[in-house]
Amino acid sequence: MPSPIAVIDFETTGISPSMGDRATEVAIVITEGGRVVDRFQSLMNAGVRIPSFITQLTGITNDMVAHAPAAETVMRDAARFVGPVPMVAHNASFDRRYWQAELALAGEPAPHAFACTVLLSRRLYPQAPSHKLGSLVDFFRLPRTGQAHRAMADAEMAAELLTRIQHDLRAQHGVVRPDHGFLMGLQRCARNQLPRFFSAQRGPEALSSRAA
Repeated sequence: MPSPIAVIDFETTGISPSMGDRATEVAIVITEGGRVVDRFQSLMNAGVRIPSFITQLTGITNDMVAHAPAAETVMRDAARFVGPVPMVAHNASFDRRYWQAELALAGEPAPHAFACTVLLSRRLYPQAPSHKLGSLVDFFRLPRTGQAHRAMADAEMAAELLTRIQHDLRAQHGVVRPDHGFLMGLQRCARNQLPRFFSAQRGPEALSSRAA
């Protein structure tokens, strides 16, 4: 049975929580076997002002977050929604920082491992013109699920990209089980080591599967 993976996206007031930036919206989709089986989304009020250029980018206004639940409440709900499920994000270093920072402010642990569809796409698709989410969605003709730079649309598009990556790992590289643990190993692997990595991961299970 496929293991669940949580795909997350944040919208924020800036590039780094270490600079005082905060999250304004979070969305998470749970995928199993290439299907979205559950969703979580909320604006959040962190008590900070959204710069005008961020509003122009995302469409999220100060009035919208003023009427949203407190960030701490949203993050506790998000943590309960995810539970122990491992996580994926596009440009995961960004979303991981906000996941950890916002959960810390809410008094919650954040032990989750993050796989990154940017790193994975760079390993697997060097021919892509860009590894930005929208560019990869267009490159593979994946469905656009809503307005870019809103959390749920971006989380769902990242989930579509993850499904494509897992499909290609099975179909093109003979990977029997491209689960989260495999993805974590793959994103750490240098491109010139990929053939050896795929060969080692196939093992007897893949050979018996092909023989059947």
